[in-house]
Amino acid sequence: MPLANFSLKDKVAIVTGASRGIGEAIARGFAENGATVIICSRKQESLDEVAASITADTGAKCVGIACHTGDPAAIDALFNRVKDEFGRCDILVNNAATNPYFGPAVDMEMSAFDKTFDVNVKGYFLMCQRAARMMVEQGGGSIINVASIAGISPGAMQGCYSMTKAAVISMTKVFAKELGSANVRCNAICPGVVETKFAKMLIDTPEIYDQFITTIPMNRHAQPSEMVGLAVYLASDASSYTTGTAMVSDGGMIV
Repeated sequence: MPLANFSLKDKVAIVTGASRGIGEAIARGFAENGATVIICSRKQESLDEVAASITADTGAKCVGIACHTGDPAAIDALFNRVKDEFGRCDILVNNAATNPYFGPAVDMEMSAFDKTFDVNVKGYFLMCQRAARMMVEQGGGSIINVASIAGISPGAMQGCYSMTKAAVISMTKVFAKELGSANVRCNAICPGVVETKFAKMLIDTPEIYDQFITTIPMNRHAQPSEMVGLAVYLASDASSYTTGTAMVSDGGMIV
């Protein structure tokens, strides 16, 4: 008997923010390990392209469903469709996030503040609620919230974004405590600097990047694929006694 079971065979997973970057990488990793994957973002066309690519590469079923996770009605529609078409939700990965403002917190407009909290906190919360209800009913499941090391140590000029990620870490612990007895686990992943559209400005600006990279002991940033192992672990039975954690993957930046 293997010491750990990382298989996701017969599992149904929802991954938000999955048209590119970390979300797409996690969706691919889940498919490679046998899961049926529903990928979500705001644009159906982008989702259809990624879903077709994942299915072609892995042979697993992958379906794109457009959903703006800052919109409660869209979240309801998503879960109603998943229930009707797939019958269950075994894994949820909350990855969709926004960061419309980069600068001092004292200068931030409330419109940007509200948007950041609506997507990064309210959206995650509503997704957790809906997934948890299905998981409790079916006897278990795994919720994975993609937070950030900024939720542990605030990022420069990213005050509001950092606040939302701290809230996500706290939210993860709340759901873990409340749902543990129902066999529903909830954990967070806290990436450092990952090469995505989100981090493009930092990575592509030498005068910023050259100084920033010196704070990372591994002396490099990560690729989206390097977040997949943690996600597969937390989604699978290999982590059956793990809940309420916030696992850091940052090359040693906040050691």
